[in-house]
Amino acid sequence: MEKRMSLEEEKRGKRESAGRRIGTQEMVLCGVFTTLIAVGAFIKVPVPVVPFTLQFLFTMLAGLLLGGRRGAMSVGVYILLGLVGLPVFAEGGGFWYILKPSFGYLLGFMLAAYVTGRMVERRERLSVGWVMAVNFLGLFIVYAAGMVYYYVVCNYVIDTPIALGPLFLYCFVLAVPGDIGLCILAAILTVRVRPVFQKMTGEGQRK
Repeated sequence: MEKRMSLEEEKRGKRESAGRRIGTQEMVLCGVFTTLIAVGAFIKVPVPVVPFTLQFLFTMLAGLLLGGRRGAMSVGVYILLGLVGLPVFAEGGGFWYILKPSFGYLLGFMLAAYVTGRMVERRERLSVGWVMAVNFLGLFIVYAAGMVYYYVVCNYVIDTPIALGPLFLYCFVLAVPGDIGLCILAAILTVRVRPVFQKMTGEGQRK
């Protein structure tokens, strides 16, 4: 009886220890991607007409490599850090940022990271084409959230009206080509790098 109890206590101790390791590992990985997202906001790629940053790439990779929950958490922590005043956004930080028309894209990043991450989690074998399709869904989510927020804030909050035509031109047509390229890059990186993340987090063993 005593031996059985000691074995059960030993197993319980191992489970608790594993749980603590997983919790610490999650925080570290989420922290790494939160940092990458912040850095990505300031890495501007000079292209004609509309320069773009690498922020979208890192928010996508957060969901694709960490999974939906942890990916969204990484983006969410980044947003919270910016709202409390840390200058991690492209134009600084502070709670006033919610009044910026472009803030909707940040919310779209978090939602897209969760959705794409969940989709990848449920699939055992990944192909570049399939992940690319998932990324395009994430791209749609980001731009849908961003454009709706932009339109509402401009027309009903800060009184700088914008029509649907200019909104579609400047917030989608001129901006999306670079992000399409990032979707393709993220798909290639995910297929090659995700097995490494699975070994690090023990996901492959749990499956």
